[in-house]
Amino acid sequence: MAKNYTYSFLALIIILILCFLVNISLGSVSIPLKDIFNGLLGYPTAQEPWQHIIQNYRLPKALTALIVGSGLGISGLLMQTLFRNPLAGPFVLGISSGASLGVALVILGSGIFGGALASVFISKWGVVIAASLGSFLVLLAVLMVSLKVRDTMAILIIGLMFASITAAIVSVLSYFGSAEQLQHYIFWGFGSLGNLTWEDLGILFSIYGLGIILGIAAIKSLNTLLLGENYAKSLGLNIKQSRLTIIIATSLLAGTITAFTGPIAFIGLAIPHLTRQVFNTSNHKILLPAVFLFGAIVMLICDSIAQLPNSDLTLPINAITSLVGAPVVIWLLVRKRKMVF
Repeated sequence: MAKNYTYSFLALIIILILCFLVNISLGSVSIPLKDIFNGLLGYPTAQEPWQHIIQNYRLPKALTALIVGSGLGISGLLMQTLFRNPLAGPFVLGISSGASLGVALVILGSGIFGGALASVFISKWGVVIAASLGSFLVLLAVLMVSLKVRDTMAILIIGLMFASITAAIVSVLSYFGSAEQLQHYIFWGFGSLGNLTWEDLGILFSIYGLGIILGIAAIKSLNTLLLGENYAKSLGLNIKQSRLTIIIATSLLAGTITAFTGPIAFIGLAIPHLTRQVFNTSNHKILLPAVFLFGAIVMLICDSIAQLPNSDLTLPINAITSLVGAPVVIWLLVRKRKMVF
């Protein structure tokens, strides 16, 4: 890690810790930072319910925000580098669309199943499993294509076509769905960070960790791909193997996050650009950990805003990530007038 970035990383780590603590303290009930520390360390808090709120609701939600922000940010970076396209995000391969199709088949098609069976399918775990299967099937199709297609841009176009097909099927299901089913599906599409238990978080973190490890393993390949595929081949890089590793890493991160929290907009597309504006480099040894920190920070800030402090209302996290983040990125890009890529 270059010396001139040491202070930048230290600053980001401090900001991340502060955002994490502030996120836990805010909500319908404001909890002082002193009691936050006591609750996290297992000591008694000023009011007994605060201990339960911190350990069983706010801490899992803050950790989920950290995982979602960093995971989507890194998967967006992987896709932008693989396709050498600044508009590529974690969902360009149709992963999010596959998850949406799986959930739509369960929720909007639940009328096909009878009584108790329908309630099982549209339960929390039924939706998670459906989203995971949908993402996996689209991933499988993309992987099969990637083994046969030489041109990386062709994979991008095929991924977009898969997304169009699944979106069309969802539209047909929505047309025939009832008002209640449509409402349930729309609420899932809003995204949510607060529905995960510690057991859910353990499963999410396990798969997320595997995706991060694969992303780290691909750093050398990512740096080489910046030179172009032909030049990368001349340096001895196995393009198909590297492409496969990057796609699997992205799918594990984006697919699992979408399955547990719903589709989260903006983060995967914009965080890599935001990071490049601050860290003026294309070296993924710097970019990958920086994107991890930036993604986590932005997601925690967006979640803190969505909670509407001192209110019982919670805004859709999907809307907040776009409303807060997109103008900031536009301003940065206009101000810098260049993009390191």
